[in-house]
Amino acid sequence: MRNIKKLHKAEYRPMGDLKTWSPLPTNRLQMIDPFIFLNHHGPQTYPPNNNGLPFGPHPHRGMETVTFILDGDIAHKDSDGHYSVIESGGVQWMTAGRGLLHAEVSSDEFKEKGGPLEILQLWINLPKRLKMTQPSYKGLQKDQISVWKNEDETVQAQVVSGNFKGIRGAFDTPTSVDLSLVYFEKDARIKLEIPKSHNIFFYVIRGKLEVNEIEVFELHLAEFSKNSEILDIVAQEQSVLLLGHAEPFEEKVVFGGPFVMNSEEEIRQAYEDYQAGKMGSWED
Repeated sequence: MRNIKKLHKAEYRPMGDLKTWSPLPTNRLQMIDPFIFLNHHGPQTYPPNNNGLPFGPHPHRGMETVTFILDGDIAHKDSDGHYSVIESGGVQWMTAGRGLLHAEVSSDEFKEKGGPLEILQLWINLPKRLKMTQPSYKGLQKDQISVWKNEDETVQAQVVSGNFKGIRGAFDTPTSVDLSLVYFEKDARIKLEIPKSHNIFFYVIRGKLEVNEIEVFELHLAEFSKNSEILDIVAQEQSVLLLGHAEPFEEKVVFGGPFVMNSEEEIRQAYEDYQAGKMGSWED
């Protein structure tokens, strides 16, 4: 079975009244190539007449954002003309590529009525050859996303990209990344085979899982070695897991706020292009 090198507790980084946990990056773990960033917002309940999510217009270049709406909703708008409101159980996938502006806020209905909210956003790097690709966006509601279930339905995987036990993911992506949300009933068990060469992203959103005989508690990210293909997962209680894996790019990564490139010069160019309006304009 594949060994766990270390467990990483998410750091609490609230954004005003928005509860936020961040397991990546931290001082202890910079990235799990090509997975570079995760924010876990909530769970919490917003009152009526709230201000909703605070993520107004901002740019990105050189990476992808994958947003999981476990509860609540997100109204997405970007400078390429995409607009959607994705509700509980839905997923958004945006490839920033050469650059665009986007906003992720709560719908008018959510701001008026309030309600429970829990959202995760994962950033996935793009390889050098795709840094300046054409931007794209797709948002899917819960019933549009593929699901794998075991025989007794004690494990259900929402297959977002790649494949999970033969079920193809709902999103076609520019790189080969397998990504699923996996829901476990207490005492449920599943065995997975993941190529040895792949890096694994294993974040327990809720509950407690035992993976390869090591307990991983909620709000923890497991960092794996590459000694085996096998993951043997047993749910100690009802649990939710964000599971990803991919071949690492093994390229230099330079962060510049919302931009992820391969050199400091490319970061400077990204800021210049943004300020010159080359990533699009914004109209409310």
